[in-house]
Order: sequence, then C-alpha cells, then structure tokens
Amino acid sequence: MSYIEQTVEFLKDKGFESPEVGIILGTGLGKLLDEVEVLAEVSYNHIPHFPTATVEFHKGKLIYGQLSGKKVVVMQGRFHLYEGYDFLDVTYPVRIMHRLGIKKLLVSNAAGAINLDFKKGEIMLIDDHINLLGGSPLAFKGVSKTGDRFVDMSCPYDPKMSKKVEAIAQENNITLHKGVYASVMGPQLETRAEYRYLKIIGADAVGMSTVPEIIVANHLKLPVIAVSVLTDECDPDHLKPVDVEAIIETAAKAEPHMITLFKQLIGKLEV
Repeated sequence: MSYIEQTVEFLKDKGFESPEVGIILGTGLGKLLDEVEVLAEVSYNHIPHFPTATVEFHKGKLIYGQLSGKKVVVMQGRFHLYEGYDFLDVTYPVRIMHRLGIKKLLVSNAAGAINLDFKKGEIMLIDDHINLLGGSPLAFKGVSKTGDRFVDMSCPYDPKMSKKVEAIAQENNITLHKGVYASVMGPQLETRAEYRYLKIIGADAVGMSTVPEIIVANHLKLPVIAVSVLTDECDPDHLKPVDVEAIIETAAKAEPHMITLFKQLIGKLEV
C-alpha cells in the first residue's frame, strides 16, 4: 500500500467521507473555521506520512465538516519550503484531498502588494503566477504514473470559479483586485532591489506559498482558485522594517471579506 493510500485510509477511518471542496488557509486566515460545522478533525502530526506545520501561527489541523451546504476538508495551516520541506511534502495534502474526493480547491494566502495601486487590507484574486521557488512539485521520478509530466499552465486558475468570486465581491461591495502572484522561497523578506525586480517582471503581489499547490491541482485536473489577502505595501522607495505581528493583524482585519467570498462561492458551486 502506498503512502497516499495509507493516509487516505486513516482519514476515512476518522470520518473524512467524500468531501466535495478542499480549502487551504494561509497565514492569519483561520477564522473561516468558525463558519464550519466540524464533523471530524485530526492534528497533522497524527496523520501517517503527513508533514507537520512548524510556523507558530499555523495551527496544524485537518478539519472535515459542512460549510454552505457542502462537505469540506480544510487545512488549518499549510507547509512551506522555507520550513525545510521539499515540494512533495508541501503538496502532499493536495494529493490527499483529491484522493478523498474533492472536486474543487480554494486556496488563500497572505501576500505583500507589489502593485502600489493595491492597498494593505484589500484582497487580490490570483489570475496568474510566477514561480520563483527554484523547482517544481512535478520534477520527480515516476510523476507520469500520477498524471501528465508536462502539465499545461496556460490557465492555471479556474475561470468559472474566478468569475463567480468577482460577482460575489461586487454584490458585497468588497474591493477585489485581480493580479499576478510571485512565489519566492523566503523566509527572509525582500530587499528594495528585489521588490523593484518583481515589479519589472509583472508581479502584483509576492508571497512564499501557493504556487506548488496550484501546479499539483492542475496536474490532477482539479479546478482551483486562490486569493491573496494583502498585508503590506512593498514600496521600495519608502521601505520600512517589516513587523510580522502587524502583518498577522492586517490579515485578521481583511479576513471577513475572504470568508464572505469563500462561503458564498462554496454555496454556488456545482460539485
């Protein structure tokens, strides 16, 4: 029995039966769980072959329950390359949620605004991305046994779900930008020169996650969208030292808008 099969069997035994939607919650974005009717939960460190979250503000639990009339499986805390994990670790949960049965994946993150027309506390729907992580979650022997090796990325974010999110934002008077997310290794924040470079190559926001999960979702032909909660403004000409606590605080203030978008989207999804 493979690692994936062992993990899936363990979770099914814990009550994770036929989830329809998967959700990955980013830094400072855990309050969505207050809206979930929790039916089962398990800490990452109890799940066979699962990585363990090491970032202090990531809780490290997999939650199964009901939200907006759908069965959901929620990652409360994700994994990052900067924690010392590899691409297979970081994306392992996406493969597990897919094998459990999810038909759609929603991803959130906290990011810095490179586009200075975007302000902290606002939300950006990711329309495209730039992978600056130095690798790929598909670059391993035997990948063709799990899907196509050469995955098309001409439209990595699902247009149907994206349009629904834009309509929901308009209906609820939520400022929602669309833009390009650049994923960098971290954990150090960017220099002034790096922010200028990111702007030149077309990034609207920058963070340290999300892209590996999106690549694997596309590998699995799993429709996916992602939103960034913009927690700081990355102006290289007026750069101040970053306060991580302030970033978490800004994420918390913007979080209700993200919750509205995800809750209403899940209610409208056909799965």
